[in-house]
Amino acid sequence: MKDKLMDKRVETLDQSIWWLQLSLAQKFSVNTLGKFGCQLQFIRKEKGRSLAVLTCNTDIATVNEDGEINSTPKITLR
Repeated sequence: MKDKLMDKRVETLDQSIWWLQLSLAQKFSVNTLGKFGCQLQFIRKEKGRSLAVLTCNTDIATVNEDGEINSTPKITLR
């Protein structure tokens, strides 16, 4: 049972699956960040809102549902 949970945890979704879950405003912002080499890693759903999390080399950026970019979020990736 423990191995099955571990497998699920490390499973990554295809970028296109994440893309479909973004709001229109997030898509514009994520696309803009992508031009600077940032890559969408996952979407965090919290309190009914989604937060796109991107990595940019060693930095992290987030994009909220309104498309606002935070280049210094208080997030730690595991």
